[in-house]
Amino acid sequence: MDFKTSQTLDQILWQSYRKGDKHALGQLAEHYYRTLRHYGLKFMVDGAVVEDCIQELFLQLWQNRAQINDTDSVKHYLLKALRHHILQSLRSQKRQTFQELDWDTSVAEDVDTETLLIRQESMAILSQTMQSHLATLPPREREALYLRYYENLSIPEIAEVMEVNRQSVSNFLQKALSKLRTKWLVPFFCLICICL
Repeated sequence: MDFKTSQTLDQILWQSYRKGDKHALGQLAEHYYRTLRHYGLKFMVDGAVVEDCIQELFLQLWQNRAQINDTDSVKHYLLKALRHHILQSLRSQKRQTFQELDWDTSVAEDVDTETLLIRQESMAILSQTMQSHLATLPPREREALYLRYYENLSIPEIAEVMEVNRQSVSNFLQKALSKLRTKWLVPFFCLICICL
């Protein structure tokens, strides 16, 4: 299913859910569960907390369906809402403040195993190098990179999810990419020399 078809299906399911169709909300939950869980775990909170927040999110969506507005991107809406639930959960537990949240840099759970096996030797070096470079970035820059390049959100959508202005998102992305380019040049050229 291509991106446009997926978005159209999301819109149809969203409209149906808002009209009271439990099955439509269930399909959205099933479709986005892995994406939401993966994103939630990036905040370095316990998996049970993330799962509780996802469950709470969909429960609130159902209970408040009459007040929920239409959205251009269901994925964007759900990511933003989950982020809010996780932050609320952390605040209520008084464990961490927003500025103290860390950001995980591990590889996604849903990466194709066969592809990883085929490219394992060279990708292991690249992945380890990239993860060590990502770990040196501030958490906000890592989050912006994740939302932009892993979840394919636009800058306005990222700004809304992260609750910052668009210029801040652009700055996060620009700074992060600039730092990564600088650090990445030497290992990249070394890898090319090894492969040749």
